[in-house]
Amino acid sequence: MHKAEPLRVADRVTAEALVAGVLGNMASLEAVLAEEADHVRAGRLREGIAASEPKAALAAAYMQGLEVAKANAVALKRFHPEGVERLRAAHRQFTAAVEANQTVLDSARTVSESLIKSLAEEIGRAQLPATYGRQAQAPSPYGRGVRSGPLVLSRNL
Repeated sequence: MHKAEPLRVADRVTAEALVAGVLGNMASLEAVLAEEADHVRAGRLREGIAASEPKAALAAAYMQGLEVAKANAVALKRFHPEGVERLRAAHRQFTAAVEANQTVLDSARTVSESLIKSLAEEIGRAQLPATYGRQAQAPSPYGRGVRSGPLVLSRNL
C-alpha cells in the first residue's frame, strides 16, 4: 500500500476548495459538539455518547485538513488571503465551542464521581451495626473489613 500524495495548493481554485473543506469539517464538528453538550446537560448521557463515532471521524478530518493547510500556508496566503482570515476567525469561534463542550463534560464527570463517592460512603455507613455505646464494625463476609466490600454498579446508562 502506497502513501497518498499530499495536497499541493498551486492555484486559487485548489486554495478555495481546501479552505471550504476545512471550514465545512469545523462547522460539522462544532454542531456535533453542541449536540453532545446539550444531551449531557439534559442528563441524556446515552444520546450524548452516541455522537462519539461521528465526532471522532469529524475530528480526524478536521485535523487532517489543518495539517494540509499548514503545509500549504504560503500558497494559501498567496492565492486566497481572505480564506486564511476566515479560517482564523472560524478557528477562534471553534476553540470557544470546544472549551464550552469540555466544561460540560468535566462538570458531568465531577458530578458522577461525587455521586459514586457518596454512594460508596452510604453503603459503608449502612454496614455498621446500630448499637448502644461505642460503634463496632461488623465483620465482613469478605474478610477484608467493612469499607472494602464490593460496590456493584451498572455500566448501562
